Amino acid sequence: MTANPLSRAVLGFIAAALSVLTFHQLMLGLLHVLAIPGLEIAATPYRFAPVPPFGVPVILNLCFWGGLYGVLFGVVFPKITIPHWLAGLLLGLLAVLIGYFVVPVIKGTTIGGGWVINNWIRSILINGTFGIGVGLIYPFLAGRVFRPS
Repeated sequence: MTANPLSRAVLGFIAAALSVLTFHQLMLGLLHVLAIPGLEIAATPYRFAPVPPFGVPVILNLCFWGGLYGVLFGVVFPKITIPHWLAGLLLGLLAVLIGYFVVPVIKGTTIGGGWVINNWIRSILINGTFGIGVGLIYPFLAGRVFRPS
């Protein structure tokens, strides 16, 4: 298969969905189990509770939205000159910023996570880990899918 932008976007979506299922949920689970004061999280990993308005399970919703970040990663991948894990970390930080400054505007909620530093740390840990996962999974998959013909 050739590494055209569409195929890189699809592979990016897959890599990011896999990163949600592994890296993102692992960090969420660690924060839940360790219950570090100030960083504890009530949510457990792999939740299947429905998300409005369509009633999609939480984990599938996370895979979808994470996958969209992966599309971006896959499309820009050939231009990345820094280590892939670092580019992934930057992707995770972009997700944090969008989650705190774009999504609340759309939903009509408080921007900046209420400006509570522990919310920021939690989000950076979870989404940063997700991004690092994308930065590790995408090149691994690309090396197997986009072999020279």
